[in-house]
Amino acid sequence: MFADSLMTNLTHSMIIGCTLLGLCSCNVVKLNDAELAAFEQLPQKTDSQSQTIIKIGGSSSTTAVLKLLAKEYKAQNKAVKIEFTASSQSEGAIAALKNNIIDIAGSSHKLKPEENNNNIQSRELATDLLLVATHSSVKGVTNLSTKQLQAIYRGEITNWQELGGPNANIIVLDRPEDESAKKLLRKYYLGDEKTTTKAVILNKEGELIETLQSTPYSIGAFSLASAIINQLPVNRLRLNGIAPKVENFTNGKYQMVRHIEVIWDKKTSASTQRFINFIFSQEGSKILEKNGFVPAK
Repeated sequence: MFADSLMTNLTHSMIIGCTLLGLCSCNVVKLNDAELAAFEQLPQKTDSQSQTIIKIGGSSSTTAVLKLLAKEYKAQNKAVKIEFTASSQSEGAIAALKNNIIDIAGSSHKLKPEENNNNIQSRELATDLLLVATHSSVKGVTNLSTKQLQAIYRGEITNWQELGGPNANIIVLDRPEDESAKKLLRKYYLGDEKTTTKAVILNKEGELIETLQSTPYSIGAFSLASAIINQLPVNRLRLNGIAPKVENFTNGKYQMVRHIEVIWDKKTSASTQRFINFIFSQEGSKILEKNGFVPAK
């Protein structure tokens, strides 16, 4: 009897292992080593855990807004525990969701057909304006034209004095080409212009924000909401005379914005669904508006 039981358990383990292997091989997007290590720090979901613990992953920009909403939700629901994985790219979070590692994925792009396994659903949560800002040491520069911004990122304008600012070298803080902030900066202002090799490339938006605050004469692009939420002492630049403000987005004057998507299982736990209902509620929208986001209609 013991031998039969042992054989049955081994068979079940082999079936589960083969099933997981098959799931992973079907994903178009695979987790890299860093993302896999971050997600594996969390235990796999169980039926009992899914009722009380909500696991969320996403890019740094989407995680920031979900943490904001989670803080308010937990204040009203003491029994709920919400865990966030280390920030990854949107693709990694979506893959983790499909592999049942997390409950909710935040994405800075709409769900692509090749990412959809028909078991998940997506909805736009909010719009996040991107701004170009400088360290507080850059006095006298409040507006940049498209040509001036391109020249800075190309490395042709290298001193703030050329733009009416202090006599100091410009330090360009940049993001990788596959990140949403850099894609949007290219779409609306930089085009296909090459970026100077002297630019400091920072993988995460939080790293860029911290570096901008601590590095005199630096410039970079990041979330307006982050600047508002954290009351960052930076200079928010006008671009072609248009200030990065919500009202300028709603009237169509300012277009450099990032769309934040929330993705979750169609058959999710009751606790996860209650949190989803909260973030898309009127109360959730008010929290978003208060912190510089534009709730999706």
